[in-house]
Amino acid sequence: MTAIARNGARSEEGRAPAIRLDRVSKRYQSVGALHGLSLEVGPGEFFSLLGPSGCGKTTTLRIIAGLIEPDEGRVYLQGTDVTGLPPYKRNIGLVFQNYALFPHMTVWDNVAYGLRARRFPESEIKARVERYLDLVGLGSMGNRRPRELSGGQQQRVALARSLAIEPVVLLFDEPLSNLDAKLREQMQVEIRQLQRELGFTAFYVTHDQTEALLLSDRLAVLKNGRLEQLGTPEELYEEPASPFIANFLGRTNLLDGIAVRQGDRWLFKTPGGSVIPAGRFVGRLADGGPARLSVRPQRLKVNVSSGEQLPEDGVRLSGIIEERLYLGDRLEYRIRLASGERVAAFGPTERASGAPGDAVTVAIPAAACTLFGAEA
Repeated sequence: MTAIARNGARSEEGRAPAIRLDRVSKRYQSVGALHGLSLEVGPGEFFSLLGPSGCGKTTTLRIIAGLIEPDEGRVYLQGTDVTGLPPYKRNIGLVFQNYALFPHMTVWDNVAYGLRARRFPESEIKARVERYLDLVGLGSMGNRRPRELSGGQQQRVALARSLAIEPVVLLFDEPLSNLDAKLREQMQVEIRQLQRELGFTAFYVTHDQTEALLLSDRLAVLKNGRLEQLGTPEELYEEPASPFIANFLGRTNLLDGIAVRQGDRWLFKTPGGSVIPAGRFVGRLADGGPARLSVRPQRLKVNVSSGEQLPEDGVRLSGIIEERLYLGDRLEYRIRLASGERVAAFGPTERASGAPGDAVTVAIPAAACTLFGAEA
């Protein structure tokens, strides 16, 4: 079986996947949490599991960790079936959302805890604790208690504690959700840099789309306990397999209408009569049948002066600005098209122009549009 390199490509090393889930299912009474989930995570890969609340993310992580047992299916770590093994026999590291540090212990003892539980010699414990505290930038804070640390520092202690046992896989259960936005961004960078430096396999559970896109070599999106799409961040963002993926990963305009066949290409027609060419098609399309169009706000151009060139194979539609929002790094225009549909478009702040009530044209490139058929 081929492994997966850190860039998401298949490697020729022939190593077993760090994690393999084979048709894993789990029910809680009458509610199905997972339905036949199968996926692989390669050695040294940063893999994220993403999805809305209740989709089965945490259940998947807990099954990998051995904290709960699947009702069906098997769990493999480095090619070994560990489905029935307890957590302490899986050599798994787990970084929790709430840090889970022992408040009565020093930072040093918290990091040493897993090593002592595994009865490592004291000389090895000392070497590892010092190494991993240094790696997370807390080498001088070993004598402090968790209450004396900031949230970010406590998360670094939790990370060092998990790394110190040098696990087969390091599992992250929404570890940054308790941090403020600025500190969360800093910790994202630090975790990614540390993972690249040490080369450990990371399995990261989050509901934060931006975080998953930033950190991951590959990611999987769950919906109602089922795998909706798996691939690199670029693949999922640029080539969504369904309207759900398009709408869940970042912002998009989703319009309902019908598909229209024109020669060897498909067009999208809105209920108000606007016709928009699409450069990408997903699912089964029928001439005159229902369809949905996805186009990201940053791919639209709001030509208040109407002087810019029309995109190749695109369309220009007229409309009225209903709102203009200043977001710091960009402007957001909320526009009602002449045909009645509403779309959002982003623009640069240095070209700030237009106000609510102004007439505008919206240029839509065909390459920016994905047309979904009824089964997508």
